[in-house]
Amino acid sequence: MNMILFMIALSLTLSITLTALNFWLAQMNPDSEKLSPYECGFDPLGSARLPFSVRFFLVAILFLLFDLEIALLLPLPWATQLEHPTTTLTWASTIILLLTLGLIYEWSQGGLEWAE
Repeated sequence: MNMILFMIALSLTLSITLTALNFWLAQMNPDSEKLSPYECGFDPLGSARLPFSVRFFLVAILFLLFDLEIALLLPLPWATQLEHPTTTLTWASTIILLLTLGLIYEWSQGGLEWAE
C-alpha cells in the first residue's frame, strides 16, 4: 500500500513539474509568418480555416462503430469453449444483426454517398 502511494505521488509530481516546465520555457510570440498556412511554397489559394464536411465525421463515427464491433467479437473463439456456448453465440449474433440493420438503414438514407 505504501509503495502504491509513493508511485502515485511520484507520477503526480513528475507530471506537474514537466507541465510547469513546458509552460515556463515555451516561447509564445507568433507572427504573421507562423500563422499563415503553408502550401508547399505556393501562395495560399483560400482560407485554411474552412470547416470540414459533416460526411467526414459520419464516416469516422461509422469506422469507430465497426471497429468496436470487431473488438467486442474478438474473444468469441475462446468464449465458444464455455459450458453454454449457445448464449455467447446468441449475443454475438444479436450484435452483428443490430449493426447490419444500422448499416442497411444508413445506406438506405444515403449517408454513405459522397455526391448528392
